[in-house]
Amino acid sequence: MSRIHEALKRAEEEKIAQVRVETAEPRPASVPEIEQPAARVHATETAVALAGNGFALETLTFEGLAGRCQQPAWNPDTKTMLFFRKDNHQYDAEIFRTLRSRLYRARDNGSLRKLLVTSTLPGEGKSFIAANLAQVIAQQHGRRALLVDADLRAPRLHAVLGAPQTPGLAEFLRGEADEATAIQKGPHNDLFCLPSGNLPANPVELISNGRLTRLLDRMASIFDWVIVDSPPMVPVSDASLLANLCDGVLLVVKAAATPFDLAQKARAEFGDTPVVGVVLNGVRRGSGYGAEYYSYYGYPSEEHKG
Repeated sequence: MSRIHEALKRAEEEKIAQVRVETAEPRPASVPEIEQPAARVHATETAVALAGNGFALETLTFEGLAGRCQQPAWNPDTKTMLFFRKDNHQYDAEIFRTLRSRLYRARDNGSLRKLLVTSTLPGEGKSFIAANLAQVIAQQHGRRALLVDADLRAPRLHAVLGAPQTPGLAEFLRGEADEATAIQKGPHNDLFCLPSGNLPANPVELISNGRLTRLLDRMASIFDWVIVDSPPMVPVSDASLLANLCDGVLLVVKAAATPFDLAQKARAEFGDTPVVGVVLNGVRRGSGYGAEYYSYYGYPSEEHKG
């Protein structure tokens, strides 16, 4: 009877031991204890890289961004992009150099890195002015310019640059692309472009979601100028919102076309953001405006749309 009792006891002990083995937390014997902190560090680094829905939280440098940006082949429209021409010492190009000098003087009076370029109505040449201003800045040795197409309704910058439209600003604002994926590096000099991307159904909501504010601030810390092309002022409210994110506004008006009252109305929409200049576009030499417009304002003499 004792032998039966002992056999039953051993069977019960073996059963209990088996249950303990099956319910214990598995621990891979092949992973040394010293490797676990490294694994935790890697997970933390991954979390940092993804934090902010596409924002890299590490210190941003120009070299780091430039090394990660796309560099697609551009096929610029040389009728519009003056500084992609071999003869870029012509009259219009020299006028943009004058405009560049005047903006640097305006910067001496305060902080001016993020510049909004807009107009009162469509077709007054704002994209032409923005594109060539960014080019002429990047022509200077050691100067870096980022051209941002924030016209999410009728973008033109990708067309005049002959550059891909996507991915771009819209994808970045939706969190579908990071800054390095959306920004393109030009073929020469330090000219970069952030195209519009695929046009959204809700431009105002995207512009207002906070991501553009952080992006422009980060870009202003590594570029000499961030030139932002926006929709015209009067038809939509986008430009007013964008002006609040910039340090100054360059207003483009078209000679003998822009109604004075509309230009005044547009000016009133900028709020506290200063208008650092007004570009009179479409003036031709020999017109009734007189030579003083060329010598003082230094504005383009040919008509361009944008």
